[in-house]
Amino acid sequence: MTTLTKGDKAPNFSAVDQDGKTHNLTDYTGKKLVVYFYPKADTPGCTAEACDLRDNYHRFIAQNYEVLGVSADSQKKLVKFKDKYELPFPLISDEDKTVINAFGVWGPKKFMGKLFDGINRTTFVIDENGIIEDVITAVKTKDHTAQILK
Repeated sequence: MTTLTKGDKAPNFSAVDQDGKTHNLTDYTGKKLVVYFYPKADTPGCTAEACDLRDNYHRFIAQNYEVLGVSADSQKKLVKFKDKYELPFPLISDEDKTVINAFGVWGPKKFMGKLFDGINRTTFVIDENGIIEDVITAVKTKDHTAQILK
């Protein structure tokens, strides 16, 4: 579980999206940023979450938010996921888990009675100055926008 909390400075990051474009935290200075971490592209929960954010993307843009999805999936897999569901925001391919570890979302999980390490679904809302405004750990995949834009 992440140790980052509201009021903390967001970890600076530099990572590439599905198309090989580099994204840095500093690129978003002056805008609010939603960074959501999800376990695996094109799985039921992750697809529901991405599609909820997609369907409400106009609301994020209207309120000066940018959205970044982050997983440990390959760029190739993320291109397919983004295209299949027509996602309007970048998906970060963090195969070496640099960003995942910086935000502290890698750790023990339980699925179908088995314990393993993976990405704990977590969303960070970061303000225009790089300060964390909110950390959402109990993500409702089908209604995530409502949790972010309270």
